[in-house]
Amino acid sequence: MHKEYGIIGFPLTHSFSPAYFADKFARGGIDAAYHAYPLETIDMFPAFIDSHPGIIGLNVTIPHKQSIIKYLDELHTDAQEIGAVNCIDIRDGKRTGYNTDVIGFERSLQPLLKAHHVRALVLGTGGSSLAVRQALVKLGISYQKVSRIASYDTISYEQITPEVIEEHTLIINTTPLGMYPHVDSYPDLPYEAMTGKHLLYDLIYNPEETKFLAKGKQYGATVKNGYEMLILQAEASWEIWNR
Repeated sequence: MHKEYGIIGFPLTHSFSPAYFADKFARGGIDAAYHAYPLETIDMFPAFIDSHPGIIGLNVTIPHKQSIIKYLDELHTDAQEIGAVNCIDIRDGKRTGYNTDVIGFERSLQPLLKAHHVRALVLGTGGSSLAVRQALVKLGISYQKVSRIASYDTISYEQITPEVIEEHTLIINTTPLGMYPHVDSYPDLPYEAMTGKHLLYDLIYNPEETKFLAKGKQYGATVKNGYEMLILQAEASWEIWNR
């Protein structure tokens, strides 16, 4: 039976998912289609869903991961706890929201963790950071949020001293700093305080090695980009749609 899937967000010019699923369906001989549906505003969603009654699964990307929630019937635990959805399962007219970013990040980070990775710095406080923080909680890793402006539970980049770097051996970049085409930008950190004990994870996958990762590597840090997380979150969506 032919099945319809897709992704909503805006803009969707560089979306990873359509090509990934087209390849997956072709290789697996799966009778399904996956399309990109650019929705400029979330209030276009009801009309969109009415005009596409065959869709049984959707991914959700920026800027709709939080605003989509009001159009859903139920939320899975992770999505509910962090207030962000990137996967919708539609069955018997019921729309359930999930967050497979949490699964993707957790599964890709876990094999790299060592006993000393007990404290993390999470750079950025946007939508992607919500999934990262939820995964860290599940892995039993404490974290410190970092933003351009300090607040009661967040430190600013200016407050990151070499001592802070030494204490936090896991550093995750959830900001767009260094993403193509702005490949020369990077988070402002005292990289020279990093050692072989540090693990740097960048959610960005284009370019393959951001300046953030390259600078950490220079001081012996283990580095990982966000490409595997993307694949794992896509596969987690596929698992959900085919339960």
